[in-house]
Amino acid sequence: MGFMESAVVVYLRELYYPDGFDFPLKPIGQNIGITEILREAATLIMLIIAGIIAGRTKTEKFGFFIYCFAIWDIFYYIFLKLLLGWPDSFMTWDILFLIPVTWVGPVLGPVINSLTMILLAVSISYYTNFSSTVKIKLTEWVLFITGSVVIIISYIEDYLDYMLDKFSFFDLINTSNMNDVNEYATNYIPLNFAWWIFIIGEVIILIAIYNFFVRNKTINTIQ
Repeated sequence: MGFMESAVVVYLRELYYPDGFDFPLKPIGQNIGITEILREAATLIMLIIAGIIAGRTKTEKFGFFIYCFAIWDIFYYIFLKLLLGWPDSFMTWDILFLIPVTWVGPVLGPVINSLTMILLAVSISYYTNFSSTVKIKLTEWVLFITGSVVIIISYIEDYLDYMLDKFSFFDLINTSNMNDVNEYATNYIPLNFAWWIFIIGEVIILIAIYNFFVRNKTINTIQ
């Protein structure tokens, strides 16, 4: 999965960034843009299905999904480094996602997220080995979702600041303005990554993982 994603990026960069990827973004055709969004959605569906097939319980299925997602993301960068010599460093800016708007951030961000997901996924499978009743509690779900939303905000904050400087929110979602919005978006150059927002989100998620540890650490001794 990681190599497949990397291969697509190699083709796209050869077409649109023959001199090497950098901001601002080059304009792409509407058909290519829609195809990319659908490809990302299809990738998520495949990762979800892999988790469903591999997991023994609903909780472990979720764990394997985020584990697959994390491994896919890490190896995506590993293969890009091998194929293109990119990224130059962990602080290199990258386009991370296109749904529902453009996500950007230093490569280090998604790598940290991936390692966090691996930590949670391994913990879920470890405790599921001792008890099939292992579940994520409602309070932990609230923390996971809250932390994830905060992290997403850190990825889209700089881009939205740029876009909302010219357009209102309603202009952005108005399809009649799509050409103007896309033209303006192609001039976007990332300036600042909101690390403080990112760190808050990570801390919230780590608190949820710690709480999961504490609740389940006695299961293996009881068994």
